[in-house]
Amino acid sequence: MIRFSSVSLIYPNSTKTVLENLSLTIDEGEFVLVIGPTGSGKSSLLRLINGLVPHHTGGILAGDIRVDGISTQTVKPGGLAHLIGIVGQNPINGFVTDTVEEELAFGMESLNVAPDVMRKRVEEILDLMSLAPLRNRSLATLSGGEQQRVAIGSALVMHPKVLVLDEPTSALDPIAAEEVLSILHRLVHDLGITVVVAEHRLERVIQFADRIVHIDGLGNTRVGTPAQIMIDSDIAPPIVHLARALGLEDVGLTVRDMRRMSEEIRGVNYVQRVHLQDVPGEVVINLSDVSLSFPNKTVLKDINLKISAGEVIALMGRNGAGKSSLLKTIVGLHACSTGSIDLLGNNPLTISGAKRRETIGFIPQEPSDLLYGQSVLMECQQADIDNEIEKGTTFDLLNELVPGISPNTHPRDLSEGQRLALALSVVLSAKPKILILDEPTRGLDYQAKNHLVNTLLRYARVLGRTVILATHDVELVAELATRVIFLADGDCVADGRTLDVLLSSPAFAPQVAKVMSPQPWLTVKDVINVLEQNQ
Repeated sequence: MIRFSSVSLIYPNSTKTVLENLSLTIDEGEFVLVIGPTGSGKSSLLRLINGLVPHHTGGILAGDIRVDGISTQTVKPGGLAHLIGIVGQNPINGFVTDTVEEELAFGMESLNVAPDVMRKRVEEILDLMSLAPLRNRSLATLSGGEQQRVAIGSALVMHPKVLVLDEPTSALDPIAAEEVLSILHRLVHDLGITVVVAEHRLERVIQFADRIVHIDGLGNTRVGTPAQIMIDSDIAPPIVHLARALGLEDVGLTVRDMRRMSEEIRGVNYVQRVHLQDVPGEVVINLSDVSLSFPNKTVLKDINLKISAGEVIALMGRNGAGKSSLLKTIVGLHACSTGSIDLLGNNPLTISGAKRRETIGFIPQEPSDLLYGQSVLMECQQADIDNEIEKGTTFDLLNELVPGISPNTHPRDLSEGQRLALALSVVLSAKPKILILDEPTRGLDYQAKNHLVNTLLRYARVLGRTVILATHDVELVAELATRVIFLADGDCVADGRTLDVLLSSPAFAPQVAKVMSPQPWLTVKDVINVLEQNQ
């Protein structure tokens, strides 16, 4: 179905090739997973399949790519629209209409599909993607995860032979992500659709993959089955690292396999070190009976929270639960309908200028909203000037999070993960007392995520700052958070220690917790620590 023949790609002004002499054949009805470090070229490989690279992006391309026998060099991307459905990293950038139903119908209208066929397909996709309650909603009012489901639905409704998805689960809660991946799995096996997915959260998707394409960031690629690639790959889900830490002969790729292999280890009664709860510092955020309503919709209902200095709080819940709305209300982007918010003695609506930068830093779901410089270096230099810090501090922080970004690159040309790291560096350089992040791991590989965890832990523990993040990444929460607040339909339904909240929810439990249940362990580090203590 898809054939890469000696394909090499390099972008203008780049010092390294994205792909070097790649030859690859993807058969009809195959599920292929593309992995690699942040900025390594995964998105570029996906865009080569439908000709967006180099037709729209520029670049020097050698070799040939054919899809269903058609060369992408001889046909513009629009000429492959009937054949290939593509879902980008940031779905809202691809929307062209105002409402969910109009967006689902738009592609078929462009191809002049008969109205009765169009109507039937739209209804099928609304049910398939659980979008029926949202059919008349404005796309601009949807949460990030809801937008992602609409984007996937817009691609599926065209009945493509090839479906290409760039991080399709990055903004989805665990249950919604499982549903979407199950749908893709069914499309592959029942309809013979070829699916190519680039994804960082391997714990979600690896069990569905037939083969993996591993890009190392230097242009080199490895292709093999998940078991072959995971034997020695530095990019691996938590259960693979767990298998290595336990010295198991095989690498388990599913929770079921790992539970079978670790039965003897988890069946032992271990002496567990009692973790003393940290004494909370001063209260820095106080929400009293906070409600927020938009026309025809109440998104927050009587929220009461006290948040202290030094806490790392994870805000969790399904898509559309009100997480982003709560963060924006705390920051002062939304004025609460009822109730009050005290932010270190200030009303968040009235803080401005240098005082705001020093008090609260906010990184939204779309980090590009914070970036306006013409290059990475300009962004970093301006942050140094604004925050009155030593020249080069912001760029050094960026290099620590995601090494190797060229200072002359335009922020628009960075990958999603690199843009997030740049925005985070700009905000962190001001050392705000409160740091708020909305989906901070979208586009980040495991190594970049580890750097982020270490940076935020140091920020909270050493500097005594407060960190609040809304996320669907349960592995991040297990490594980082001291407290979890769970929202459902605008209500706070759970608030407690990370261990207690995550273990009480099978759907939101991290992989290690599922493997090692009933042992109260969340991460590989927890397992190793307990085993070492009991030697």
